[in-house]
Amino acid sequence: MKRIVIFASGSGSNAENLIKFFQNSEHASVIQVLTNNPHAKVLDRSKRLGVSAFSFNKVAFTKTDDVLNLLKASYPDLIVLAGFLWKFPEHILKHFPDKVINIHPALLPKYGGKGMYGMHVHRAVVENNEAETGITIHYVNENYDEGAIIFQANCEVLASDSPENVAEKIHELEMEYFPEVIDRLLNG
Repeated sequence: MKRIVIFASGSGSNAENLIKFFQNSEHASVIQVLTNNPHAKVLDRSKRLGVSAFSFNKVAFTKTDDVLNLLKASYPDLIVLAGFLWKFPEHILKHFPDKVINIHPALLPKYGGKGMYGMHVHRAVVENNEAETGITIHYVNENYDEGAIIFQANCEVLASDSPENVAEKIHELEMEYFPEVIDRLLNG
């Protein structure tokens, strides 16, 4: 059984979607959810779905081996960043080469980098009159949104679309494709 650990910072809709997708799987399951936000809704969602969930602070993540040791004890086959807003530290990446992936709400390399998340991305897409946008699932490296691209899906951006409309379209793409891509990654 392949083991998935999810990192999230907010409401956890992607985390919940992944937990539900893999609940009845015979070959993979979400075993843990970790968050940098002790008030994140993802904690409640995870516990309601029977998945252990913990929060941690910046020191435990970047300055000590606390989060690294927690991960090592979990033996993850894949670490999934699903709306996780902190840069992943190199000391953790070194221990899990090619096992950390992220979903980004744009077609990278466009609209990536520090500060480009959530509505910041969707506003930029609308303000720049982009004809399309989408999602990118990619490996995580030491730089924001620069790891090798695994998968992209796109959607049209209409002249009448608001950033909120774009956010809805992106959310639909995330719900549809993120679990399937993870499933394919884990099963060759």
